Amino acid sequence: MEFPKRIYTIEEHKKAGELVKKGYKHRLRVKGSSTFKQKVRQALKLVRAAGYYSFLRTYIRSIVEIDGLTQLREADASIWANKYAVQDPVDAASLFIQKANHMKEYLEGMLYFGGAAEARSVRKRIEFLKVLKRESRKKEVKEECDRLLESWRESVFL
Repeated sequence: MEFPKRIYTIEEHKKAGELVKKGYKHRLRVKGSSTFKQKVRQALKLVRAAGYYSFLRTYIRSIVEIDGLTQLREADASIWANKYAVQDPVDAASLFIQKANHMKEYLEGMLYFGGAAEARSVRKRIEFLKVLKRESRKKEVKEECDRLLESWRESVFL
């Protein structure tokens, strides 16, 4: 069974959810300028280092450079990101995991937007940062995880 091109109708949603439950993984594609692709690849290395690459590939099909606001496009299983969202690879990696969690909840039929859903996704992002800090051998990555975790401690979502 092939993953639907769009996840918009009830049938497409059901098919996508069934495939994910059976272990389907996307071949993650990155689309954009060479600088954007390079920054995303740096973030994806961190996602792998933390052990979350399989999770990301389960729910996200592509990461696409745009000029507008960074967002999850649920119907496309795609993250649309601007160049500013990927400047810091640690922050970008945690953003990708947060958006993958949104997509997971979308496919599971949960309310994937609004205050409670945002809080759950932020908690997933924080979980990722803690794991990355523990798993990384690079001092600068650990320090950036600490900086981001501190900023999330001050968040209204927690």
